[in-house]
Amino acid sequence: MPAENPLHLIRFDKPTSGSLFTAGESIDITIKLTDTIQPDSIVLYRNSVRIQKVSNLSFTLQTQAGKPGTIQLNATAWKDGRRQTASISIKLKSNTKPASYSYRIVKAYPHDPEAYTQGLFYHNGYLYEGTGQQGASSLRKVELETGKILQSVNLSREYFGEGIAILDDKIYQLTWTNGTGFVYDAATFKPLNTFSYTTQGWGLTTNGNELIMSDGSNTIYFREPSGFSELRRIEVFDNNGPVKMLNELEYIDGKIYANVYLTDRIVIINPETGVVEGNIDMQGLLTTTQRTGKEDVLNGIAYDPNGKRIFVTGKLWGKLFQVEFIKKK
Repeated sequence: MPAENPLHLIRFDKPTSGSLFTAGESIDITIKLTDTIQPDSIVLYRNSVRIQKVSNLSFTLQTQAGKPGTIQLNATAWKDGRRQTASISIKLKSNTKPASYSYRIVKAYPHDPEAYTQGLFYHNGYLYEGTGQQGASSLRKVELETGKILQSVNLSREYFGEGIAILDDKIYQLTWTNGTGFVYDAATFKPLNTFSYTTQGWGLTTNGNELIMSDGSNTIYFREPSGFSELRRIEVFDNNGPVKMLNELEYIDGKIYANVYLTDRIVIINPETGVVEGNIDMQGLLTTTQRTGKEDVLNGIAYDPNGKRIFVTGKLWGKLFQVEFIKKK
């Protein structure tokens, strides 16, 4: 029996796929018939959830302020028991402008200039650092005042180390492109097990219950610690659009702080909505006289919750800084 010809009943006329709108905006949608055949019905889906039966081919989609992200729109047309689906994807940027911050250096500390910093956190009086580069990747416990390495474990040469986080006396470490992460005993650095993921591994932090991961895009993943399965995700947007290249992460007082790779910018992210609530300009942190010429980009944020201290550094930097972020008026 010959196969039936595929249906071509409808298409989206506007907006075009990839269009950028503002959260809270009303979006005009137009569906066009591609043939003279009138469908029996058309049903509209938003992110796989049925939202309405289409009676008029031109209508308005209302979006919610404070809820940026990607919207996948599917319109399914039915005719004589057969169906055809047309799809577009649109994005919603944040409807609020982030607050602007500068910084003040409270204190400078020595930092290993050979450390290609990929992950950083503070725990019980010590810094813990994950370093990258093939053949030079490691996990370290570091004395804050001196920069002295007190304890370390090296990764096999095949791995490029990335972000680290501590949760329930275990340290988790990502790798860049291997899709493999490592779990260590926090006290001894003894390897306990491994975990897998399908994206690249960039930054890692925790809110005390979940692991929070970046992959270099504008997506942040929340994962359960026992098997690293994904629980949910957010897309990060400011008032200009998606904020990509999210790198090292730190969870501070209910917000996610993220280095933006290849910039001197740290963004403050709402972990529920993905809205960028603050932009921190870190330009000039490492002065010309402190540079040797081999330094790479700003990367690494650590927080001491008891002392309310924030530490930042960079890849191959000889200094680590305690800083205070100052909101601009």
